[in-house]
Amino acid sequence: MSGYRPSPSGWVRDQVEAIEANGTTAGVQIMDRPVVLMTMTGARSGATLKVPVMRVEHDGTYAAVASKGGAPDNPQWYHNLVATPDITLQDGSEARPVRARLIDGEERTEWWERCVAAFPPYAEYQTKTDRLIPLFLLEPR
Repeated sequence: MSGYRPSPSGWVRDQVEAIEANGTTAGVQIMDRPVVLMTMTGARSGATLKVPVMRVEHDGTYAAVASKGGAPDNPQWYHNLVATPDITLQDGSEARPVRARLIDGEERTEWWERCVAAFPPYAEYQTKTDRLIPLFLLEPR
């Protein structure tokens, strides 16, 4: 595996740098909502990648919404989680190992409601794309 590779996206780099400088996700937000930090392995590069996503948590399990703002394609991190589902998730100052699992059916419907409650723009993002926005559960391992 290669070393850490910062995101080419400026806002992602800035958020990751703020989280690492402070040792916590507290105070880092997207549209005034809290985030968690996923640390994963790049599917093609093998590099360590870090991506902040909206904080959606229920009973110790988290969700990661591959919305990409309603774009027609999935975010790159979607492919990383499919290829290597064992990642590290940081919420606040606590980092923990989790396994990403793509969900569908009733389970997805239940979690989609939680995701929209945590970050209402997800509902609008779904109307912008023909794809069903993928939803991963990040479960303790």
